[in-house]
Amino acid sequence: MWCPGCGNGIVLGALLRAFEELGYENGDTVVVTGIGCWGKADDYLATCALHVTHGRALAFATGIKVYKPELNVVVLMGDGDGVTIGGNHFIHAARRNIDLTAVIVNNFNYGMTGGQVSATTGADRYTSTTPYGNPEREFDICALAGAAGANYAARETVFDGWQLQQRMKEGLTRKGFALVEAVSPCPTHFGRYNQIDGPDLLRRLREVAGDGLVCGLLIDRNAPDFNARYREVQAWAQKRNDRN
Repeated sequence: MWCPGCGNGIVLGALLRAFEELGYENGDTVVVTGIGCWGKADDYLATCALHVTHGRALAFATGIKVYKPELNVVVLMGDGDGVTIGGNHFIHAARRNIDLTAVIVNNFNYGMTGGQVSATTGADRYTSTTPYGNPEREFDICALAGAAGANYAARETVFDGWQLQQRMKEGLTRKGFALVEAVSPCPTHFGRYNQIDGPDLLRRLREVAGDGLVCGLLIDRNAPDFNARYREVQAWAQKRNDRN
C-alpha cells in the first residue's frame, strides 16, 4: 500500500529477517501498531497483531507485556504516532523500562494524513501545515528515549537495510525498553513540500548519516525491566503479609 520511494518496505524486510534469524514464531510474537503509514505494516504479518488508536500503541503493548511477559512484544509507529500525538505514552514506556521493542519510522511528517508537521520535522522545513517553514525545534527520538530511561536506543537510515536489520536484532533481544529509529524518506509529502524528489531524498539520507545525523548504537544499558522490578515488589509484599 505504500507510495513509490517510501522506505517502509525496507524497514519491514529488515524486521521480518530479524524475526526469522531470532526464531520468533507467529504464536509467541505480538505486533502492536498505531495509525499511520507504518502502522499498516500489520497487514503484511502473520503474527498476532493489534491495530489500535492513534498514539496509543505503547499503552496497549504495555498491558500485553505485563499480563503475558513471555510474549515477544513489538510496537510499530511513525514519528507522528509515536512521539507527537503519542509522546506522553512514549516517555512513560521508556521510564517504566517495559520489556518491548519500539520500531519508529521517522519520515519527519504525518505521512498518511496529509503531510502535516510532526515533532521530528526539522526547523524551517515545509509541510502542509507549515507552508512558510517550521518555527518549532524538533525532537531527537533516541535522546528522548535515553533521557526517559530506555535500556537501548539505536538509529539507522533505510539506505543501509543490512545495518538496520542488525539493530533490529539487538533491540529485540535487549531486556527493557528498546527503541530502533529508522529514518526514512517520504517523497509524497515531505519531499514534495521541500522540493526534493525520491531518489535525492534517499541520497541525502546516505550523506547526512555520516554528517550531522548520528546513527548506530546510542543508548546501551542493563537496568532491570518493569516486570523484574514488579516481581521484587510482589515478593516484598508477600513477605510482609506472611509476617502479619
